[in-house]
Amino acid sequence: MTSFFHPTIAFFGLGLVLLLLARTTVTWWRWLLPLAPILAIIAVFSATPGDHLHLRYLGMDLSLGRLDGLSLLFANVFAIQALIGFIYAFHLKEIRHHVAAAVYVGGAFGCVFAGDYVTLFIFWEIMSVASTLLIWFNSKQNPRAVGAGIRYFVIHTIGGLMMLAGILLRYQVVGDFTFTGIIPADAQYYDWLIMLGFGVNAAFVIAHAWLPDAYPEATIPGAVFMSAFTTKTAVYVLARGFAGWEFLAWMGVAMALWGVFYATMENNARRILSYHIMSQVGYMVAGIGIGTAMTLNGTCAHAYAHILYKGLLFMSVGAVLYAAGTAKLNELGGLAGRLPLVMLAYVVAGLSISGMPIFNGFVSKTMTIAGAFNDHQVLLGMLMEVAAVGTFLSVGLKLPYFAFWGGKPTYDKPLKPIPVNMYIAMGAAAFLCIAQGLYPDLLYRFLPYPGAYDFQPWSSWKVLMTLMLLGFTGLGFMVMRGVLKPHAQRNLDFETLYIYLGRAFLALVSWPLAKIDAIWSEVYERVGLVGLLFLGKITSWFDKMGIDFVLDNSAIGAREAGGILTTAQTGRLQDYLALAIALAAGIGLLVWYLA
Repeated sequence: MTSFFHPTIAFFGLGLVLLLLARTTVTWWRWLLPLAPILAIIAVFSATPGDHLHLRYLGMDLSLGRLDGLSLLFANVFAIQALIGFIYAFHLKEIRHHVAAAVYVGGAFGCVFAGDYVTLFIFWEIMSVASTLLIWFNSKQNPRAVGAGIRYFVIHTIGGLMMLAGILLRYQVVGDFTFTGIIPADAQYYDWLIMLGFGVNAAFVIAHAWLPDAYPEATIPGAVFMSAFTTKTAVYVLARGFAGWEFLAWMGVAMALWGVFYATMENNARRILSYHIMSQVGYMVAGIGIGTAMTLNGTCAHAYAHILYKGLLFMSVGAVLYAAGTAKLNELGGLAGRLPLVMLAYVVAGLSISGMPIFNGFVSKTMTIAGAFNDHQVLLGMLMEVAAVGTFLSVGLKLPYFAFWGGKPTYDKPLKPIPVNMYIAMGAAAFLCIAQGLYPDLLYRFLPYPGAYDFQPWSSWKVLMTLMLLGFTGLGFMVMRGVLKPHAQRNLDFETLYIYLGRAFLALVSWPLAKIDAIWSEVYERVGLVGLLFLGKITSWFDKMGIDFVLDNSAIGAREAGGILTTAQTGRLQDYLALAIALAAGIGLLVWYLA
């Protein structure tokens, strides 16, 4: 067996080192940030396909290193985008943000290389927790980040529980946790649970609103990371396990149309881009559902290209937000002359996502659409073309027009200088978007399914058809730009339903929980008094011996007269005791079940 250095080790190690350095006075720690992505790039490009890193735990055979064409392609672009993302975030002095980002990226690599459902679930949940922190860490600058992060975490927890339920039910029938493809005709109810759990991260319609709700509220570098990993990890696992499911073909088209519909109405630039993550992932999900070699290759190619150009979109809009302090189109305008390099970076990304020839979106998106027509899925192909029109209309035209040219006559407020590292990251991503568009072999050589080179994007008909489609869309925008003028109000989506359901749930459980808490407090005060007296005597003895008994970080000792704890100390001890009991019970139940 050939040795394989798992990239997750590098990113988790980076997070650990940063944590250890957090309380020191060293200032050079930011130079460690590119190290983990560079090690990941070396590991991925030098890896040999095969099964690596097997582990036997609690009677389960866990596989942490399944390397094949599909996993290596996603790992390839994950490593490149991680390097670009850490360069973009290099100026950020908040070390905890870099820790969360490193753990998040490490979790994504763990999912991609997982050969069994248990390993996949563990890294899946690590990603969920770490990405939530990237939202919450923006709460000082943006109070909306708190609520958005809570909703994000709850929705992903629900998706994770659906996935876990399906995995455990499947294990009872199949007898192992191996993560393999599922033939649609053989699918059982637990397979649907797993697929729907994956679908939450992929932003299936109805389960999608966490995406435009949370991503715009994340930190500026955090949104760049999140645009690359969560949904694309979901695309990977869907391609791995559910290729050829017709449900996914129609769900993908619904995602593509839903995303562009809302994006054309939005005012916040980062919400527009978030809806277009949903839309572009819809193409990938549709390609997985159709399930031919061409559409699966199209899915993989589009995922690769999307990570690069979507990251560039979030970086350029993030640069505008960093400099101007707002990403609302109705407050922007005339920035092309004041931020020319940012404008150029955005134009490259906007033309890439729109599928303009010369850019990487053209050589990836057209493969999926052509695959649909080749498989005689004419309606699916036509609907994806309609979504392509909406993409160019909203991201390729509306957003840059009102941010950099139209909108207000000019944004005349002072602009905050943009750090050089942000320009370097944007330049690297823009270079890759153009290079892959001009030389499709840079992308096609990594595609995992046979026949990658059967599709030739640079035919005269494909180029002419694309130019006509985009040209007429541009003409329509010039005619309707008054109608498409952004408005300040926030559009209603399923996130509103999330909010009201959350409030209803809190109202439902608050009364019984309050009663339980009152009963617990009374029982604790009566039954626990003897224990507290005994503890007080012990702590008094410790004090006499010159030993400080610490209950918390403030070093509050139990030194009160008679050795009896204060009210504040008993309350804190009660919380610690309840937490310890809950953790012990949870761990005990988990070990009992697995054993």
